[in-house]
Amino acid sequence: MAHDVIMPQMGESIAEGTITTWLKAVGDRVERDEPLFEISTDKVDAEIPAPESGILLEIRAEAGQTVEINTVVAVIGAEGESVGVSSEAPVKAEAKAEAPSGKAPEAKPDTAGESLEERRRTKSSPVVRKIASEHGVDITALSGSGVSGRVTKRDILAHLESGAPAAGGVAPVASGAMPGVPMEIPASFRGRVMEGDTVEEMTTMRKKIAEHMVISKHVSPHVATVWEVDFSNVADLRKKYKGVWKQRHGVNLTFTSFILKVTVDALKAFPGLNASLDGDRIIYHRSVNLGIAVALDWGLLVPVIAGADELNLLGLTRRANDLADRARVKKLKPQEVQDGTFTITNPGVFGPMFGLPVINQPQVAILGVGAVEKRPVVIDDMLGIRTRAYMSMSFDHRLVDGAEADAFMKKIKVGIEQFDESELG
Repeated sequence: MAHDVIMPQMGESIAEGTITTWLKAVGDRVERDEPLFEISTDKVDAEIPAPESGILLEIRAEAGQTVEINTVVAVIGAEGESVGVSSEAPVKAEAKAEAPSGKAPEAKPDTAGESLEERRRTKSSPVVRKIASEHGVDITALSGSGVSGRVTKRDILAHLESGAPAAGGVAPVASGAMPGVPMEIPASFRGRVMEGDTVEEMTTMRKKIAEHMVISKHVSPHVATVWEVDFSNVADLRKKYKGVWKQRHGVNLTFTSFILKVTVDALKAFPGLNASLDGDRIIYHRSVNLGIAVALDWGLLVPVIAGADELNLLGLTRRANDLADRARVKKLKPQEVQDGTFTITNPGVFGPMFGLPVINQPQVAILGVGAVEKRPVVIDDMLGIRTRAYMSMSFDHRLVDGAEADAFMKKIKVGIEQFDESELG
């Protein structure tokens, strides 16, 4: 029996992905969970495993092609088996979600009189519908580049950046949203190729990151606060226990380990930082799903420690190390880059004193960690040497006020400076 291979969703706001490489050719034997192809999105570059064992009977989306999530991109079956549906274009898989036991299935909207193309276009991805709603754009009036004219995120952003008016005149602005986005970039602001220059196209991931950063700065009014934190106590604890941890637990005890733990504790104390906005609604997340920014040669990924509030110092360290290691070799699973509620980024490993990071939407804050190093400080009117670092936080001023942000940062500062040694036992 033939099995469809679909494009997975690699993040809560991801509606499509680009196939970068097929690791198998038509006719090749594949085993279940063996890497089949690589994809690129703004969240992750990843290898996608084969859902079943068998022969790769057909490839429906070639390398370099961008397709929507849940689209059939290949077919696996038995040797000599014929493929039931043949098409040069990828086919959207039918939804097969079943209602939970004892519950009636959700009522489906009445689509009588609508063609398949109309339904696909008007039922674009959630992120596209949200952008269209905020800017008063009628999706049905746009010509989409997706399957059957479906409007993609790239289509809606291009429409807005072109300066085209919204349907019906002036675009209404949703509560919490900012009106308009920058018009087409003036020629004087665009780079000019000069003699000897080298020109390369952006990778898919870099394009997606660029889009995400522009939207984040447009949607969230960013405010930053910077605190100097004394890591001397943590440095002493790390020196005392790192050998024991390596021998007993097989993991390195790093400054990041302590930062993860105190951040989780602070988020539990200040739920307004572990939240998201949906128009006029505030969503306070029950679980702390901690995103860890990982810098790679080809971009930036943010794997997520789900349920971080349920882990101790050792558990957080193990999960963070595992996620970072697998991110570097493209072995992350789709669910491991989804549903983050707060993000930590550590530019300090590269040497800067601190940075002012851009918020990872739809979160409302991001913590940045500067270089942890020894510095001269004044202690009781005398100069001393202490291990210190600057920690910054960018926050969304629509929801988080300065007083709450600084109370949160004080909680982190105290947590680092007075870290409980019993946590390492």
